[in-house]
Amino acid sequence: MTERLMLLDTASMYFRAFFGVPEIKADNGTPVNAVRGLLDFISRLVGEYHPTHLVCCWDNDWRPQWRVDLIPSYKSHRVVAARPGDQPDIEEVPDPLEQQVPVIRAVLEAFGIAVVGVDGYEADDVIGTLATGAGMPVDVVTGDRDLFQLVDDEAGVRILYIARGVGRHERVTAQVVRDKYAVEAHQYADFATLRGDASDGLPGVAGVGEKTAATLLQRFGDVPGILAAVEDPDSDLGPNPRSKIRAAADYLAVAPQVVAVARDLTPADHDATLPREPADPELVAALAQEFNLSGPVDRLVETLASR
Repeated sequence: MTERLMLLDTASMYFRAFFGVPEIKADNGTPVNAVRGLLDFISRLVGEYHPTHLVCCWDNDWRPQWRVDLIPSYKSHRVVAARPGDQPDIEEVPDPLEQQVPVIRAVLEAFGIAVVGVDGYEADDVIGTLATGAGMPVDVVTGDRDLFQLVDDEAGVRILYIARGVGRHERVTAQVVRDKYAVEAHQYADFATLRGDASDGLPGVAGVGEKTAATLLQRFGDVPGILAAVEDPDSDLGPNPRSKIRAAADYLAVAPQVVAVARDLTPADHDATLPREPADPELVAALAQEFNLSGPVDRLVETLASR
């Protein structure tokens, strides 16, 4: 079997499972729809793409302080105060989902599926690191467009984009990025920086939308090239975009660092080999019994064994 690595943006997937799968509870009252949905998503993707290696990438820090220090609005709309009077510092996760996250982790580890996070970094950064220089084709499963910056046809890195659902996911290659946004995949992070992204609290450059951002990158290559053109009186840059870029100089000095995913982290040692059977069958069976997971667990066991 040809080696192939699948990297899961795990939170992106279990959020979709939580909101897309009807509420189901274990006998002890614990909601388990996100757990069940995530396991079925993994079964479906493994059955379709036959990865030999798989990592569930984890948000050890979903809003790293170093990113907030650079752009204070980064994901600021997603936080709530832990108690009245506290500073906002935790993600606004529905309580029925929050209860399921430890169960998700326990089931994945009982199966022997690698779960990898790095302190101070997001799952996106773990994905960027593991996808870079993987030495085999890579499928990144995510609903986050920011990861389009990782697409690399030559290295065999593509995105399985699940914004419309796992069952209707889109295979994003360099040509798809080119067709959708009129930029190259390696320019996508700068494209997102210029355009902004309300879902991440990135303001972008005022007055610069997708079309203008793409045009600027086509002409000047990247954000440093655009900034150089602004300061060059002889550059082929009109007065209107020149003034907009100049007004956003402080933002553009830091935003590319925030938007670009890390590619050089040092995750803890892990075995990404996708098992053909559960690492701890007895624990898997016990968790399936306790949390009403027999159907999804059985389907994943069957999928792993049939690879």
